[in-house]
Amino acid sequence: MKTALYAVVAALSAIFAPSAGAAEIKVIASNAVREPYRELVPIIEKSTGHKVTIDWGGTVDIVKRVAGGEIADIVIIPAARIDDFVAQGRLVSRVDLARSGVGVAVRAGALRPDISSAAALRSALLDAKSIVLSSGPSSVYLPTLFQKMGIADELKPKIIQIGPGLPVGETVARGEGEIGFTQMSELMSVKGIDYLGPLPAEVQFITVFSAGVHAAAPAPEAARALLKFLTAPEAAPVLKLHGMEPG
Repeated sequence: MKTALYAVVAALSAIFAPSAGAAEIKVIASNAVREPYRELVPIIEKSTGHKVTIDWGGTVDIVKRVAGGEIADIVIIPAARIDDFVAQGRLVSRVDLARSGVGVAVRAGALRPDISSAAALRSALLDAKSIVLSSGPSSVYLPTLFQKMGIADELKPKIIQIGPGLPVGETVARGEGEIGFTQMSELMSVKGIDYLGPLPAEVQFITVFSAGVHAAAPAPEAARALLKFLTAPEAAPVLKLHGMEPG
């Protein structure tokens, strides 16, 4: 992983020269992109001299904040929400950054259920004593999936839906739920859990995470430079290391 990151650093540093007018870029971003951006953002800071401050959160809370008038240079949340804010005039553009699927995890050392097919996943859900869901995009999709599987009523008493922005992985690691579902990128680096992998392809749900430059962005040019960096082909390997695909 470090070798791949060093290659990205070299490639991107060659593309982005230091800026004569370094700026502070404020970003409000979904937790889903936290892990890859923790690695990518320091590269652009070093390459351009810009300072990037990221306020991480859950989609529900970020939407409330932006709708309530909070201003940032860039907002990163699911694409449909970005489109809503563009239509409202709060954001001026949409840039697709990353595609993310739903992953599954259990507490480290626990029995690892088979999730290799939709039928196996159904059995694992019925056998589980408790199921942890986020309050993000996956939590909107999964109840619909449970309905399609015909097991929604059986699963309802088992479901633990945590609050907006709270981490599914850490909840499972503490033993507060037997099996957890959220964006793959939010599970792959968590200590204390065993990441089982993505949902089976036939029932997978992909969320596109996008960025919008705020209509009142204090540093719009620097914001656009950051988005150019995050969507450069050379950044794709870091996204993939964290279970995401370029948008």
